[in-house]
Amino acid sequence: MRTWGADNPKADIMEKKRSQIVDAALRAFLDEGYTGSSVNRIAADAGVAITTLYRHFESKEDLYISVIREMCDRTQYLTKQPWLDKPPLNGLTEAGVAYLGHVLSDDRLALYRIMARDAHRFPEIGRRYQQDVVAKRIALFTNYLAHWPGPRREKVKDPVRAARIYLTLLQGDFLETVLCGGPPPTAAQIRERARDASAELLVLVDAGHL
Repeated sequence: MRTWGADNPKADIMEKKRSQIVDAALRAFLDEGYTGSSVNRIAADAGVAITTLYRHFESKEDLYISVIREMCDRTQYLTKQPWLDKPPLNGLTEAGVAYLGHVLSDDRLALYRIMARDAHRFPEIGRRYQQDVVAKRIALFTNYLAHWPGPRREKVKDPVRAARIYLTLLQGDFLETVLCGGPPPTAAQIRERARDASAELLVLVDAGHL
């Protein structure tokens, strides 16, 4: 684990302050939205002077965009997963469990809430989310399809469509329920949903509908 100040104390202090500002900004944007949040409050909550905030970010808009970008980058889901080498039903189920655990994590839920409220103000943020988050999830899934045995793999005519359908089957009403204040699903419920969605997708594949 890296310790602050181990290599360049000044640079590390600056990076630590920047991280504090981003975390404080995230909380402010969640609580009050872009319009209602105040850079002075964000600086105070971060424990830094307002001049320090503006040393890192040119404006409130720049800070907002930076928060969204960093939230998009905070993911463990997109790394190589052990289920890539498992047979279809087992691999799909493990992929589904990993996906749902990812999208229902605190970081992802915070990102969804912020984007639903204010991202329309910054179209480039929506494009970035689609390119850097959604597209990578789909690419990871289509890579998994390429590992399937030949006969079943050849039945998937449109891997991207198959990926989108699978993610929709997985998500169901879980995300909407949690975003509306409902209880998050348990680990058992997540696994059951992943298993059911995987079985349903395989039925569509074998029937030649994908």
